[in-house]
Amino acid sequence: MQVTVDTGTLDRLTQVIGVFDENLNTIARELGLIARLDGTNVVLEGETEAAYIGAEVIKSLLATVEAGEEIDKTRLLYCIELAREGHARDIEGIMHDVVAVSSRGKPVKCKTVGQKEYVNAVRQNTVTFGVGPAGTGKTYLAVCLAVAAYKGKEAEKIILTRPAVEAGEKLGFLPGDLQTKVDPYLRPLYDALQEMFGFETYQRLMEKGAIEVAPLAYMRGRTLSDAFVILDEAQNATCEQMKMFLTRLGEGSKMVVTGDLTQTDLPAGKTSGLRQAVRILDGVEDVAVCRLTEKDVVRHPLVTRIVRAYEREENKRRKGGNP
Repeated sequence: MQVTVDTGTLDRLTQVIGVFDENLNTIARELGLIARLDGTNVVLEGETEAAYIGAEVIKSLLATVEAGEEIDKTRLLYCIELAREGHARDIEGIMHDVVAVSSRGKPVKCKTVGQKEYVNAVRQNTVTFGVGPAGTGKTYLAVCLAVAAYKGKEAEKIILTRPAVEAGEKLGFLPGDLQTKVDPYLRPLYDALQEMFGFETYQRLMEKGAIEVAPLAYMRGRTLSDAFVILDEAQNATCEQMKMFLTRLGEGSKMVVTGDLTQTDLPAGKTSGLRQAVRILDGVEDVAVCRLTEKDVVRHPLVTRIVRAYEREENKRRKGGNP
């Protein structure tokens, strides 16, 4: 079977096939095809189903190029996987939704279908749980949405919090003021905020209290109103802490809770508050539970393989295999 896809222009063809035809060679190798070029056309030869899948991948990559996005190996492999599942066209919907714009004017967009569903859930619900492995963009996208809400005057304040498990929520022995004490735990949140606001604006907003970053223990007794609140690394919150946090919700606020249930640092015998909350609140009106998977990992492709290996080991353990 032979299928031909016209890329339209030499420039688009060059971007799609990659340097030294690397992208095209990857598609051919992954799908067992023979690929060649004919002018601005990509010609794919092989089994009928594989050839059609390859054509859908090329069309997805064209949509990516037309949206002004770069094609890296992670995105390419994801396009191939989507095409195998019959969802290649979903890429086009992802590419045109700008989540936020960084301080340098760079648009932030979702890179996977799971991320798109997560972003939509946050926009449409008051409380959203983003659960999934490292590298799926849970925290980064939540911060981007918080910044977009603040800039759009949908929130008067951004509140970021994390359980400081390693210090047992007892930070007094660390030197310096509160900010210095919690810095090691909250650095990823700072980095994302600085990227989105720019360092000077970020500093000014911190000084006037429009951005607040604090350990989870400091949320007790408060009502969080007109704020976009993010609880990060929530798998390390106890059941009591999670209930305390969720009941801080005030008028005009939105909460996003992110975590990876495979990386809980709580003491043995302690149930993760995130695990309990997801079980109890899934299906409650205005609460969304988004489960991101290894398919949504947007870091190095090796991260996806590492996540899958750990998941296989965890499944073996649950079935009574070797620890």
